[in-house]
Amino acid sequence: MRAGFPEFRLGSVLATSFTGTLSERHGIAMERIPTPQRLIDWLAVYGLAVDSCTPAQLDLARELREAIHTVATAAASDEPLPAAAVQVINDRTIAGRAAATLTPQGNRQWRLNPDSGVADALGVIAADAISVIAGERDGKLALCASPTCRAAFFDTSQSRTRRWCDMNTCGNRQKKARFNAAQRKSSQSAK
Repeated sequence: MRAGFPEFRLGSVLATSFTGTLSERHGIAMERIPTPQRLIDWLAVYGLAVDSCTPAQLDLARELREAIHTVATAAASDEPLPAAAVQVINDRTIAGRAAATLTPQGNRQWRLNPDSGVADALGVIAADAISVIAGERDGKLALCASPTCRAAFFDTSQSRTRRWCDMNTCGNRQKKARFNAAQRKSSQSAK
């Protein structure tokens, strides 16, 4: 992590991890890509290294992030997909030039060309969002049970009943709150 910036919340699904670059959407929002360099850093973590990013490209990335979040939230809630957000995702995937490659483990991996830029990386993220939202993967979209978070995440647990976008943050915070409430109740009833 670069000094002065919040840590990235990393997950195994590119598109929903990207929406996690803005967390606590219903509380005190935390922007995890506040500068073009932080977007470059985040993309590198996911194997989508680019050399540069302009403020305008950062704005495009944030627009895509919010479109994915909006569409994923609608899909997880069984609501109609907002047309404007769908259009943003489609526009970003069309603008990208990346190749899907197969790893020796049989997984798809996206590869950017040496001259690829932010638009190509955003195209990969948009394509990933399409595969998740279209139901092409084994799992389901869900919304974090934390009232301050409500992040969309992709649940691949066997029972498909995961409640938290991240057990180490939202889940732990909720469990701690329940524990503290039980402790207060117990100490009050002991008086």
